[in-house]
Amino acid sequence: PYYKAPNQEIDRRRNLAIISHPDSGKTTMTEKLLLYGGALQQAGAVRQKAEQRATQSDFMQMEQERGISISSTVMNFDYQGFRLNILDTPGHQDFSEDTYRALAAADNAIMLLDAAKGLEPQTRKLFEVCRLRGLPLFTFCNKMDRPALSPYELMDQIQDEFELESFPVLWPIGDGERFKGVLDRLENVVHLYQKPTTRGGKAQVVE
Repeated sequence: PYYKAPNQEIDRRRNLAIISHPDSGKTTMTEKLLLYGGALQQAGAVRQKAEQRATQSDFMQMEQERGISISSTVMNFDYQGFRLNILDTPGHQDFSEDTYRALAAADNAIMLLDAAKGLEPQTRKLFEVCRLRGLPLFTFCNKMDRPALSPYELMDQIQDEFELESFPVLWPIGDGERFKGVLDRLENVVHLYQKPTTRGGKAQVVE
């Protein structure tokens, strides 16, 4: 017999894809989403040290040995009444077909940028796929704890290349060793971050 999931279960699901150039931090960000969403007690690391565990999404031996994602992985958790399905996609061009298939199932996407490098070739290509599919998209600039381009330079790149007007929601306070946290412009709150006391743990937030 034909079976259909209850409408309330369909309505509460959100499929979120993360796209970027290789080595921008997609898998690490996925781990943090799982950590702060309550699905993990400790976030894993792509390149683990002795006391760290592997990431949830890079489960294949080759992925763990090379520190890259080879196939798309779906992980989910419940958050504020919604079931979030996180699609961790490969960044390397050799495995891009898997990324394209994953984007066909996505409701929206995060374009993840390395703040030191800005827009990179694979990010540009995947952005065009999202644009063709009409996916809502927001940008997350990663690795702000390293020397980075200024927020204005990153916004100018997005506006000049994609002809999009960007609206910053979180504004970084410093970069590299001077990175202190972010200003939430919607809530008008400053979040000051401290490094977690244990590897893979949550950072302390001081409002």
